[in-house]
Amino acid sequence: MKSAFTRRSILATGSGLALALALTACGGNVAGTGPAADASKFPAGPVTLTIGADPGGSTDLIGRALAENASGPLGAPIPVVNKPGANGALATKEVGGAKADGQTLVILNASLFAITPLAVSAGETVKIEDYEVITGISQDDYVLVSNAGSGMKTMDDLTKAGKKFNFATTGVGTGSQLAQALLFKQAKIDGTDVPFDGGSPAMTALLGNQVDLATIQLAEAMPQIKAGKLSPIVVFSKERNQYLPDTPTAVEAGYDVPVSQFRAVAAPKGTPEAVLTKLRESFKKAFESDAYKAFNKQNLFTAAEIDGGQVAKDWSANAAKYKELTQKYDVDLGGGK
Repeated sequence: MKSAFTRRSILATGSGLALALALTACGGNVAGTGPAADASKFPAGPVTLTIGADPGGSTDLIGRALAENASGPLGAPIPVVNKPGANGALATKEVGGAKADGQTLVILNASLFAITPLAVSAGETVKIEDYEVITGISQDDYVLVSNAGSGMKTMDDLTKAGKKFNFATTGVGTGSQLAQALLFKQAKIDGTDVPFDGGSPAMTALLGNQVDLATIQLAEAMPQIKAGKLSPIVVFSKERNQYLPDTPTAVEAGYDVPVSQFRAVAAPKGTPEAVLTKLRESFKKAFESDAYKAFNKQNLFTAAEIDGGQVAKDWSANAAKYKELTQKYDVDLGGGK
């Protein structure tokens, strides 16, 4: 807080001293008080990392690996708390309302900010500018798969099939739903969206021939692809996925559908910059560790460890892009928009 009084004038008069004391009592940012002083004591105990998803899924695995490898550099335990619901919105909003001291963090999914707003009412949306994005973490790509027994292996097979497909997605307002809906609209394929609560039940339905196709995250699909039970048709990343190099992207196939799941870690708005700097440094050291690099490779994640400010810009640009595409191709994700 800036003041018209100099330090000399404050100390020279009793009224000035009283003013200084009053400012201190009400949280005025004078020397030795306020966020800067608090930041010097960070971390003051465990730093909680909240994850808006059930244990065992991709978001949970990423969060736990990050917590494990960053706790040493940070000098404090980073316990993980799972609070699933509403595609991560419940956990994200709760952390957004926590004290801005860096002791409570959250894993963000890009879909919550860039895709979910297309499927819910305005009052249910979460805005990325309401958070301090510390760093980007990773990119997790979606792949369109068919049951290998169906014989459908390419986009040409789908467009020439002359039938209506039931396609499984991982839920309303997810990248899975958006990617497949946009692809089918552009390819003029008739299909019905069958949302499931996650990739595992969607894949189970596909393997059981309850649906014709599914769009799920690569890490979930890969074991069945390697086993020869699922056939990958396209991936939805802008460039070919390093773990599935022989499968074309939807963009390569001629369709404007660049959709991936990105993740980041954030703190409540107003967290002191000194605290954010300590957190960034700790996460950077985690990213550089051999254990974390091995984790990414094992789980087929692509590193997207970019600056938090760039994350916010990129995700906002994706939100605008997706809104434009859904309007252009008349895609309704369920939000009545």
